[in-house]
Amino acid sequence: MTGSPTNGPGRTPSTNGPGRTPSTNGSARPSANSPGQASFAALREQLHEAATTFADGPGALEGILLGMVDDVDRAVREPLEIFPVCHHSPASALAMARRLREKQPKVVYLELCEDMAPLLDELRNCRLPVAVQAFASDVDGFPAEWAPLSVVAPITEASAEYQAIAYALDTPGVELVLVDRSSDHVFQWDSRHGERAPQEPSPPADGVPEPEAALHGEAVGVEIGDLRPRFAELEEHLLRHGKVRHWSEWWHQYVEVPLGDSDHEAYRQVMFLVGSLFRRLAPGDGDRVRVDEDRERYMWTRIREHLAAGGADPEDCLYVCGAFHAASRVEEFGVAGSGPFTISPRSATTWQHGLIPSSHAAIEAQFGLAPGSVSIAATQWAKNLKRTRVQPYRLAGQDGAKKPRATKEAAPAVTAPPPEAAEDRLSGFLRRPPVLDTLDEAELLGWSVDIVRAARRSGYLASTADAIAVFETSILLAGMRDRAKPTPYDFQDAAITCIEKDAVPGRRDVRRLVEIMMGGDRIGRVGYDALPPLARDVHDRLAPLELKLQQRGVQRALLDMNSRPELGACSDVLWMLRRLMPHGAARPIMGERKLGERSIQESWDLALGTHQRALIELGYEGVSIEQVLEQRLRRDAYGPRATTAGVLAAVEDATLYLGSRRLADELGARALEVLAAERTVDGAPEVLRRVRGLLAYYRTAEPVLPPWVESFVKAGYAHYCTLLPTAFTDEDATVGQVAAMLGFLFSMESLALSLGCDRAQLELAVAQSRPTDPERTALLWAAQVQLGALSRAELRERCGELLANPMVVPAYPRYLSGFVHALVPVPGLADVVVEAVSNAFGRLPDPVLLPWLPSLITTLRAGAADLAPVLVREAGRIFPARLAALDAWVPPWREAPEADAPGGGVRPAGGGGRGATLLFAHPETLDAVAELLGCDGTWAASEGEPAGPAGAVLTARHPDTAIAWESLLTGA
Repeated sequence: MTGSPTNGPGRTPSTNGPGRTPSTNGSARPSANSPGQASFAALREQLHEAATTFADGPGALEGILLGMVDDVDRAVREPLEIFPVCHHSPASALAMARRLREKQPKVVYLELCEDMAPLLDELRNCRLPVAVQAFASDVDGFPAEWAPLSVVAPITEASAEYQAIAYALDTPGVELVLVDRSSDHVFQWDSRHGERAPQEPSPPADGVPEPEAALHGEAVGVEIGDLRPRFAELEEHLLRHGKVRHWSEWWHQYVEVPLGDSDHEAYRQVMFLVGSLFRRLAPGDGDRVRVDEDRERYMWTRIREHLAAGGADPEDCLYVCGAFHAASRVEEFGVAGSGPFTISPRSATTWQHGLIPSSHAAIEAQFGLAPGSVSIAATQWAKNLKRTRVQPYRLAGQDGAKKPRATKEAAPAVTAPPPEAAEDRLSGFLRRPPVLDTLDEAELLGWSVDIVRAARRSGYLASTADAIAVFETSILLAGMRDRAKPTPYDFQDAAITCIEKDAVPGRRDVRRLVEIMMGGDRIGRVGYDALPPLARDVHDRLAPLELKLQQRGVQRALLDMNSRPELGACSDVLWMLRRLMPHGAARPIMGERKLGERSIQESWDLALGTHQRALIELGYEGVSIEQVLEQRLRRDAYGPRATTAGVLAAVEDATLYLGSRRLADELGARALEVLAAERTVDGAPEVLRRVRGLLAYYRTAEPVLPPWVESFVKAGYAHYCTLLPTAFTDEDATVGQVAAMLGFLFSMESLALSLGCDRAQLELAVAQSRPTDPERTALLWAAQVQLGALSRAELRERCGELLANPMVVPAYPRYLSGFVHALVPVPGLADVVVEAVSNAFGRLPDPVLLPWLPSLITTLRAGAADLAPVLVREAGRIFPARLAALDAWVPPWREAPEADAPGGGVRPAGGGGRGATLLFAHPETLDAVAELLGCDGTWAASEGEPAGPAGAVLTARHPDTAIAWESLLTGA
């Protein structure tokens, strides 16, 4: 690099933009006689010489390099000690633990959303890593398409902020103050306000994403110390010259390892320098720079407000923030900052807060880190603790923590040296050559043996020779990359090179096996006491199952409600969880729940521990799953995109899962409103299916139909009669939708007529329909047959004419498709459809039939696959069951019709023709039934004897009924 990315090589830096010379505000360069100037004089001279050498004279590069020294000098001289950190950095966590035990601050200011403070004490009930979450399902003041809003801040054991939190919460007399912007301000300051969703999950750096990578969902991640170059050319330069593949490996090699053994001042100054470098070489993204500076103004404003309110001494405080923000140049910087900054009020959005499980893979995926980097950091953290013997802080009572010792009084704070006496540790650190560690052969050999053992368990044909190859290749790669000791990344590359074959034999490849061996994807868990009330209620109600519901993985639950009736309540909870939670959280294996049906035995696969985040987020919506389900049903029914079919589905769910007649009636009335407002028939098939199911249920379970059902049938009958002529000619409406409309009209006709509807309306709608395509024409013919406007004989004749017309034969499959769809409104036409298909195969010659056959198959499969079983059953009833009988078989439609009995009288006792032959052959059965009912009558003695008086015999015996009807109709 020879100059600033904004000013170009050889230019004098301007006063604006990255690389500018610090202004005369709080970030001004100190004078020559200031303590900071004297402390960092050697470093300034060193960087000045470097700028002269590489840039051919002091110019833009010199301004950047010397400006970095000014940033370090300013941060070091701040009376309130600033502790710069990088998120999930073992070196930062180690330095934090060491500094907290030395300084014992009374106030810890932490860069974390200030509204998350009440949740931090619940970390002791969890197993890390977990994420503190702020969640809002109903937004007020933000675009509706952003909902739900979610902000997460993941916390791991190998993070400096966890050390600060554990120290502050378990040390008497220490106050923890969160000073970063609230979750509401995260979205208020989003530069994409009103354009699109706030943030999409970042894809992993490489490799296939793991299932645990979705634990954070689409939440916006808040990370302390997001320390990464924002200048793409700088990152590419560092990776190329560092001979590494990605940023996580560069940071581990050139920052983590050197800082692991450094003292406190050297650590601070190096982190200040790195943060200043990345800040000054950041691209000119105005929105992002604005948000960064506003965050820094926000945090320093909150710090000064707290110091003024509590009267704490800045020397007794510690400010933990990201290194990028520690090298700030805003006017509000420091306890003596002067810039006025007004914090805007929060919106009216109601935020819910809780803890959700996190994982190493989720953190890597959300923040764009290399797969396995967080696991390697956790391993490095454990090695650092073992090497330095530093005692880390851990919340008392946390899973895996040691028993708390007797409470001790806080040690007196160590008086920090005055800011003016700060030494220059950077000059010696930058001049010191890298320490070449001796090769730890025992550790590398153990890694090589372990990876071969893991590979063999996963199906690889690995042997001892592969272990030796991995060992030697790791050393070779480290030497090629100027490293004396192979890093975990070198070992991973060597293992992939020596063991990975053309195909992965098992579920995991070698890269994933190395990650597991290095510590694995540790997945956190939220304890019972830290769960929201809804989640605890679910666990309590499922306690009779005697399962470890917080355990990850799938567990089988067997419910026998016949022998244990108390399990019926567990079944109700499981069915509601299946309705509310993602697929796989509660999956039924045996048993079903339908309207009017309940299983007495059920089998479930439960994975509530795996989907703990989804269960926790249900707790943000209500205090019980019944309340959440009712809210969601109302939201679906009253939403702007609600459809009639969707509202009917909500009615069914309210009846099925909640058993609430009140809610079902309310949603049913809403379905009537939505139906009246619809002008299309897109949801007609689903409406028909839902209404049929609800009618069948209410007719068997209720003494009378609910009023909304009767109103819906009346309104639906008139609604679909009105839309029917248009639907027959509408190109956007499918034949299945038109068939569903006719199905509603014909299946609900008797109920609709009894409620006062007029059948003439349907007859007029059918008469006004003028379809042009073959499918709808066949559907119209079927409707006319159902209404009596067309006889079955005439329909058969029209089908014969279609087959006899060579111009129509290519379109005959579409006519058949229409007839098949007609089975929905007119199921009695199944024999006519079978006859139409059989005639086509019997009459068409092979040159015509064979090209036509694929079109028939694809048409029926695409449009009427669910109705094909009806045709198969009808064909099985008509055709002979044995092949030998097929040659002599005559189709029923080709049989000659028998003449009716002469004179139109009743059939003789012998029972000729197609009458009830068995009844007349054995009249004793009918005589017994007549005697039981108290009826008298005689049989005709012979064929010539009259059968008895014709007409309405009961009317002659009981004339009072006829007389009453006459008086009612005539008004007499």
